[in-house]
Amino acid sequence: MFLPTNGSDETQRCDLMGFIKPQLPPVDADTFRTLPRRERLEILTRDWVDYGFGSPYGVLLFYVVKCLLYGGGAALVISLTPGLGTVTDVASWWDEPIVYQKLIVFTLLWEVVGLGCGSGPLTSRFNPPIGSILYWLRPGTIRLPPWPDKVPLTRGDRRTVADVVLYAAVLASGIWLLSRPGDGISIAGFGHVGLLDPLAAVPLIATIAVLGLRDKTIFLAARGEQYWLSLLVFFFPYSDMFIGFELVMLALWWGAATSKLNHHFPFVVATMMSNAPLIPSGRVKRVFYRDHPRDLRPSRLPFLLAHIGTATEYGVPLYLVFFGDGGWWTWAALIYMAVFHLHILSTVPMGVPLEWNLFFIFSLFYLFGAHGDVMVQDLQSPWLLVVILPSLLFLPILGNVRPDLVSFLPAMRYYAGNWATTVWVFTGDALERLEAGLTTSCRLPAKQLETLYDADTALLMAGKAHGWRAMHAHGRAHNGLVDRVTDGQEDAVVVEGELIGGFAIGWNFGEGHLHDDQLLRAVQARCGFAPGEVRVVCLESQPIHRQTQTYEVHDAALGLLERGHVKVRDMVTRQPWPTDGPHYPVYEVQSLHPLRPVPDADGSVEGLAPMDTAS
Repeated sequence: MFLPTNGSDETQRCDLMGFIKPQLPPVDADTFRTLPRRERLEILTRDWVDYGFGSPYGVLLFYVVKCLLYGGGAALVISLTPGLGTVTDVASWWDEPIVYQKLIVFTLLWEVVGLGCGSGPLTSRFNPPIGSILYWLRPGTIRLPPWPDKVPLTRGDRRTVADVVLYAAVLASGIWLLSRPGDGISIAGFGHVGLLDPLAAVPLIATIAVLGLRDKTIFLAARGEQYWLSLLVFFFPYSDMFIGFELVMLALWWGAATSKLNHHFPFVVATMMSNAPLIPSGRVKRVFYRDHPRDLRPSRLPFLLAHIGTATEYGVPLYLVFFGDGGWWTWAALIYMAVFHLHILSTVPMGVPLEWNLFFIFSLFYLFGAHGDVMVQDLQSPWLLVVILPSLLFLPILGNVRPDLVSFLPAMRYYAGNWATTVWVFTGDALERLEAGLTTSCRLPAKQLETLYDADTALLMAGKAHGWRAMHAHGRAHNGLVDRVTDGQEDAVVVEGELIGGFAIGWNFGEGHLHDDQLLRAVQARCGFAPGEVRVVCLESQPIHRQTQTYEVHDAALGLLERGHVKVRDMVTRQPWPTDGPHYPVYEVQSLHPLRPVPDADGSVEGLAPMDTAS
């Protein structure tokens, strides 16, 4: 009864679209509040097929302007290099060797400030539109050390003044490196600006490394697997340096292609195309699904496009790196890959890695066009391979085999639908107490929306995140696991872990390890929830050699309640709304406590000691 079934309904909704008014699901908000979770997800996912996130034009303009500021800001800052030329004369100096070095530094700073990936409304950052710097310059916020039990001086989860100073040192080191002149040595006929002194990069390299050991969030936000690694390549001569840059790009493409070798990616393709603003017709978007509105599994078209994308990221970069000679075929390959990344840009993917794709496009024409004479076969120093191959080979291999040990970012398993994910379940007033108990720089996304729209609009807009998650294959598993945990519990409020992570630590970009049980323990230390008030369902990504994904259910007060695994085949055969109730198929289950612990009068649960809320 809530589905648009004729042209007049669709026209009426389009007429309501304005510059800042979102495209909302066709349901009354009061009715939506009373519906069971299954029916809400049916409405949200069927609506997603036609309208995606339903972003108003103002949101799309926000990202267009941000991309222009990135490109224009980079050109302006780089043009200040002595001897290079003015920003209006960029065509005469864009291919200088120092330009790519400075673009790496500029992009790293852009990301670590919070202006790049994980910013703006499409990552549920409405007001303010960024987190990152607003959190990481503020003592008392949560930090997540990667190995607190193994690395000295990294224990704890509270940001100190020293952490703030260290983050400020990262920013200062990056700005200082951007201001450095070249060494004035002419290289391969490219002017007289030369290259940066590699020693000038040492402060930035060191501060990011030390800070990353204190807080993994910041290292990931800086896109350390790409830009920080590229800083190490600055220490090699021009020819080997550019070979290093090419190998980093090759690893990113091949890593992304390898991550698509699964059953998840066609779901990603269909979900992305539904959110593509350049495809306005819902009728066109429906061809990506088997039988809208009854069967929202991907049709054959997303599978075909998924295979094309995988072949593209394997084959074309292989040709460019090892066989491109600057001729006609090289330029055809460059244009093809540029169109490939422009297509990704045009879909405005969630997480919005837009500047990242712009960096790829520039890198194509810079490394394999303007500097196409530098061939991998001409490598002089084997030490370059010693420096970069552990990150380019070992971490991706380990991350594909043991995804629980390596973030999907350094594992180079990019947007392919196979990430660690979490869902947080709150009861009673626990969600309000979470917001009151943490030191942050924003409110929860639903509260942010209420400052921009009315409560009804905020409710339906916030539901879009649940619809987006459910459209992915792993979202089907989350639907079943949430029902398994709640089992009809009427007061349960389900919140995407992405939204909790962005609110609590200042950055979210699809990395479920940033809002799993580690964050839950940090939250519990501040909020002291009772048993059953907050539970987190953690779903690990799929190892490349298995067709299963492990899951864990944690309680804020009791710790691990249950672990087991789910099968990928059960995800891909289901609809994006719950169909099993609490009986979703799980395997090799190990239960430590009941999934819905009910405390006794003294606060104990099944013989456990009463919870010490002061700990």
